[in-house]
Amino acid sequence: MSRTEIVGTEAGDARITWHAGKKPWAVLALGHGAGGGIEARDLTALAAALPGEGVTVALVEQPWRVAGKKLAPAPKTLDTGWRGLWPALEKPGLPVIAGGRSAGARVACRTGAELGAAAVLALSFPLHPPGRPERSRAGELLGTGLPTLVVQGGNDPFGKPGEFPGGDHRLVEVPYGDHGFAVPKKASLTQDEALDLITRAVSSWVASLRS
Repeated sequence: MSRTEIVGTEAGDARITWHAGKKPWAVLALGHGAGGGIEARDLTALAAALPGEGVTVALVEQPWRVAGKKLAPAPKTLDTGWRGLWPALEKPGLPVIAGGRSAGARVACRTGAELGAAAVLALSFPLHPPGRPERSRAGELLGTGLPTLVVQGGNDPFGKPGEFPGGDHRLVEVPYGDHGFAVPKKASLTQDEALDLITRAVSSWVASLRS
């Protein structure tokens, strides 16, 4: 079962779709990317799997998406929206893990420490624009100051796992996966197996954060 909540921010109204955990001990907040919404395969898979592990999953829609706009605003505006909705994510006694995919991962990395997040989950972190490795965004990832997990497709044009710099973060590769974690039919693992890899990796990492 899920429920939705509208939260006003300086960037407009955001929307949170809550997937309540069974006897929850943590909240995982997941923002979407610039090219899609919370229906992304990795976000829906995590929202289905983690509540059974005691993790409440909050799928966050940025104000521009709620307003029906097709183009994401500048990073500064995305951060403003995320900061504005953050208080709604905080529940007494429950640590909040900041996360998201693509542009949402960048927001979580940039703002996690200042907002008091317990950790950061970066799904399909866009290390650089496709074909432009010189325009690296590694500084955002390396500067989280928090336990950080990166889950990256092996064929992601925004940054393959081997391109990522060393650091304190942990990186899990989804073989053959593109930026949306889609795998080709000829791959040695199926789409369902790829999603299972993601959910198992995230579940294990989140469990390791439990004190």
